[in-house]
Amino acid sequence: MNETTLTIVGNLTAEPELRQTSSGVAVASFTVASTPRNFDRQANEWKDGDALFMRCSAWRDLATNITASLTKGSRVIVTGRLQQRSYQDREGNNRVSLELQVDEVGPSLKYATAQVVRGDRSGGGGGGAAPVAATGGAAAPATADSWSTPNADWSTADETPF
Repeated sequence: MNETTLTIVGNLTAEPELRQTSSGVAVASFTVASTPRNFDRQANEWKDGDALFMRCSAWRDLATNITASLTKGSRVIVTGRLQQRSYQDREGNNRVSLELQVDEVGPSLKYATAQVVRGDRSGGGGGGAAPVAATGGAAAPATADSWSTPNADWSTADETPF
């Protein structure tokens, strides 16, 4: 409650890193670069603005799914809680860092397609996050799972299923 939430669209600057805490909890770390583009009317062309590089951390199943699904350069949409930490560097200077504690992440479908593969619901509050393979061209072939097979009763039901 009263936390600063942020949604950022950008590209992964490197492969997401997966590691385990000393108690065995998975955590993924990655950086998203978001560069605004503005139209310069005087020059009659698009120009890149200053890039924002946001360090992100995701935990548990979400961390595992991120590292299994996303790669360097992937365009993503990330939402989470912005956290600020104050610390002293090795030279004794006071520093501040901002990091996004990721709640949700997915591939941007603006320039790619993705095939969602539903994961096991292992608990932990996130429930069912799943790896997503994003492709730059045609859609990946559908797999035989509960999401890709329509319910036969929908075509004869009096109501829509939604």
